[in-house]
Amino acid sequence: MSIDLSVAGGIATITINRPEKRNALDQAHYDALSAAWCEVRDNDAIRVAVVTGAGDQSFCAGADIKAFLGDAPPLNALMHTQQSQLLNRGLEVWKPVVAAINGYCLGGGMTLLLATDLRVCVPTATFGLSEVKRGAFPANGGTQRIAQQLPHPIAMEMLLLGDAIDATRAERWGLVNRIVEPADLLPTAMDYATRLAANAPLAVQAAKELALRSRDADLATGLRMEQLFLRILQNSEDLTEGRDAFAEKRPPVFHGR
Repeated sequence: MSIDLSVAGGIATITINRPEKRNALDQAHYDALSAAWCEVRDNDAIRVAVVTGAGDQSFCAGADIKAFLGDAPPLNALMHTQQSQLLNRGLEVWKPVVAAINGYCLGGGMTLLLATDLRVCVPTATFGLSEVKRGAFPANGGTQRIAQQLPHPIAMEMLLLGDAIDATRAERWGLVNRIVEPADLLPTAMDYATRLAANAPLAVQAAKELALRSRDADLATGLRMEQLFLRILQNSEDLTEGRDAFAEKRPPVFHGR
């Protein structure tokens, strides 16, 4: 039982490794997952992350119900807003994240999915926010991101009825990029990650940050932020390398400087 993190070629792979519980998360696993996301955020050798679940049945079934429901933390814990931060609970990770969905993606697994950037799943994947059926609601961004990413009636169906959708419907509504066979799941996710890691890391991270912040900014502010970010990048070694590689008709080699 663990959160496994490996790094190779600029790609971090995070595996939720608790298949006997459908990769459900108790507090210890949430803490370990928080540490993994902080490593992705802070390690300059990492350019992109892939997150998946162990086994062939579940990406993540969300919070371990027996460990969480009915076991409220003390009220003072509510004030510890930066403690054990998660990708889906406000941790700012501007490096791109690819999700490889190998089965059930429910509750907290679904809210994690909503915080990723590119998503590939198997045909048997199931997506759902069933918390209202248990007397709760999907926190960690569940109520915030679902309506941003899906058409309103589909989002409300999932959020308020707690009904799940299959992979075909998820692809139709743009919740995932691709459906692939199980043997192709990680290779496809790693192909995305390899292509992302080959791009200029400062530019990729700036583009992601600008796109996500645009949800909370008016257009004039967003356009001004674009100007400022671009001006900064114009002094970067990566932009010079991109220009020179284009002129010399060769692949660029970026260093994130």
